[in-house]
Amino acid sequence: MDYSQLKSTLDTHQVTLVAVSKTKPVEKILPLYEKGQRIFGENRVQEMAEKYDVCPKDISWHMIGHLQRNKVKVIAPFVSMIHSVDGLELATVINKLAAKHDRTIDILLQLKIATEYSKSGYEKDTLIQDMDAILQLDNVRIRGMMGMASFTDDQDIVSKEFQNLKETYDTIKASHFGTVPSFDTLSMGMSGDFKLAIDHGSTMVRIGSLLFGSR
Repeated sequence: MDYSQLKSTLDTHQVTLVAVSKTKPVEKILPLYEKGQRIFGENRVQEMAEKYDVCPKDISWHMIGHLQRNKVKVIAPFVSMIHSVDGLELATVINKLAAKHDRTIDILLQLKIATEYSKSGYEKDTLIQDMDAILQLDNVRIRGMMGMASFTDDQDIVSKEFQNLKETYDTIKASHFGTVPSFDTLSMGMSGDFKLAIDHGSTMVRIGSLLFGSR
């Protein structure tokens, strides 16, 4: 799909586009940047840091992959949003390093919605238990939630997983944020299922292969 067509479709639904540039060289990123794209997603810390060093500094870098606590220090000085916060310990480390750099880092709480063992994320009950503690962290700002659906062609399965995430998002928003405007992001949906995700209330999609081609 052409970038302009995709962006127009997402803008119509007021959905934010994260262009997933993982494994792609800077030469592939810059043409999208020149068309106006400013948010790019990476899943490897070192690759993100290397691209940050050479790319325009008004790019907003999103960490969308699993993040090890000992790697946070590499991206803490510049990362705009971390999608994959799946535990209180990780949130605490992000908070500590954000404070060290006199920053507040936006985070999303990742809920495990897929049945696949390889997918990470919070279990719903644990997330609810941790919420009060995460809210005490002064240098992270909880912007919303993220989830990754199962890798399957069965749309009914994906639909149920997205619905689970949306319901959990709504529950957390009502119980802990009320009318706080900054809790506004539900990141779900990728190249193969973003339309279904939007139908279920997604406000942010992570698109790679539609923009850059297959890896």
